[in-house]
Amino acid sequence: MTAELHEHEHEHDAGDATHAHGSVTVDELALAEELAGSGITGAGRVASADAAEYAMRLGDDALVLAQQLGMWITRAPELEEDVALGNIGLDLIGHARSLLHYAGTATGRSEDDLAYWRGEPEFRNTWLFEQPNGDFAHTIARQLVASLYLYELYRALEPSTDATIAAIAAKSVKEVDYHRDHAVQWVLRLAGGTDESRRRMIVAVTDTWPYVDELFVDDALTARLADDGVAVEPSTLRPAFEAAVDAVFAEARLERPTGRTAFIASGGGREGRHTEHLGPLLAEMQVLARQHPGASW
Repeated sequence: MTAELHEHEHEHDAGDATHAHGSVTVDELALAEELAGSGITGAGRVASADAAEYAMRLGDDALVLAQQLGMWITRAPELEEDVALGNIGLDLIGHARSLLHYAGTATGRSEDDLAYWRGEPEFRNTWLFEQPNGDFAHTIARQLVASLYLYELYRALEPSTDATIAAIAAKSVKEVDYHRDHAVQWVLRLAGGTDESRRRMIVAVTDTWPYVDELFVDDALTARLADDGVAVEPSTLRPAFEAAVDAVFAEARLERPTGRTAFIASGGGREGRHTEHLGPLLAEMQVLARQHPGASW
């Protein structure tokens, strides 16, 4: 990795004592006031039905991807990546907590209720985030797409008219900027490494690309929220995403899939239709909470 990336990672890991990365007692960590939906008066903000559904979509994206990355701990190709992927996963858990907490204010459910007590059809993440880790190149290809998309998304949500969504976006975009840098560095490293690492990177890009389109699909919910200044139409994020991908691929001497390898997955995650991969992931994530309701440590 470059010296700049090492410095960035050092700053990322050396946060103050209240940073979520410094404790395993996640249940004891209070959400920051603005991320918990509280204004300067301390009064909790309750999400509208539309804002709650939107926050749940983004929260589920973050939660599912965090669970995937956690599976790499002790299995990454080098010790530094155990730490890096773990830290990225913890950042995403933080995003998920904030978003699911806000989503739950509309129905009186907690972030834990939404994470552990919904079934597969109730999850609203897109198919990209539930794709299996595969080999390390597949994880990096998924990370590249996810982080470039999330960076553009959170940057666009910073001026949201919904104060809570704006606050979550402002915090999250800083962390996703690191995730983006990490993914780009690894794409360049694998594509420019050995013949085998380059072959695996090309295969990973080909296998990941069918799940890109779903990220940018507009629907009635995003149209209503965009009209109110709460959210943005996903399609508006695509030009900046495409430009970022093109820049990375040009440096890595990679090409987008074409012809028979460039198919588009049908998607449907936002409506609760998922691939065969989400069910087992949720079963593993939810088993402890469901076997021991109310347990804490």
